[in-house]
Amino acid sequence: MHGKLPLLSFIFSLCLYGGCAVNPISGDEDFMLYPEEHDIVIGSKYAPEVEKQLEGKIPDESVQNYLDSVGQRIARISHRPDWEYHFTAVEDKSVNALALPGGYVFITKGMLQKLTTEAQLASILGHEVAHAVARDSAAAISREIGIGILFAAAATQDTPRGAITAANMTRQILGLQYSREDEKEADLAGLDYMVRAGYDPAGMIETIQMLQDEQKVRHIEFFSTHPNPRNRIIYLTQKIQKKYPDLGELKIGKEDYQRHILEHLKK
Repeated sequence: MHGKLPLLSFIFSLCLYGGCAVNPISGDEDFMLYPEEHDIVIGSKYAPEVEKQLEGKIPDESVQNYLDSVGQRIARISHRPDWEYHFTAVEDKSVNALALPGGYVFITKGMLQKLTTEAQLASILGHEVAHAVARDSAAAISREIGIGILFAAAATQDTPRGAITAANMTRQILGLQYSREDEKEADLAGLDYMVRAGYDPAGMIETIQMLQDEQKVRHIEFFSTHPNPRNRIIYLTQKIQKKYPDLGELKIGKEDYQRHILEHLKK
């Protein structure tokens, strides 16, 4: 009983907190059921189950270390450089990437196989880091799941009932929807992040074009709530031309990506 008291206190404090929080990217206020300092509690609780439901972690340390190095490079110049970020490549064959509260970012094998350069990878990670920083998943949880997430977070996974609860709640988290405005904001902030981290912003345009072509062949989960690809290319190109007209040479990283990701995924 005593071991549950801190968790119950945690839930009680969250229930009292419910209110608005300022998005550090847009400056707007969003409804949040719990404060920023507890994002890590939610993220760390469900990250293992997300990893499991996405077919598990790719068991290649070279792939994981390379992904983490690019992700940390992006995270360091984000609006929340003090967070502890976690970047994980998973075996799922769908073309997708997602971010949990607290800086837990996942990218699928299907997505990694479609990318061809480090700059393209940076564009995806920049987009997902922006979602985490803006607390888009925390806002979506507050809107769509509500207080159930708090009790589920406090439940132990060491029992059959707890494991089922965690699995069901994770499926709800994976099904969360962002608004198209959230996605546009993540595009534009992600673009800034990747440029400030030293990557060629053309990598984001290339990624969207690649995904658009792939969408013509099969459904792309990553596009489910995103703005129309053509519109994304237009507003991103406009921003590049206005804000980054003379950047000089920034990193593309085609050879590095081939060596650290694509060659390893063929094994």
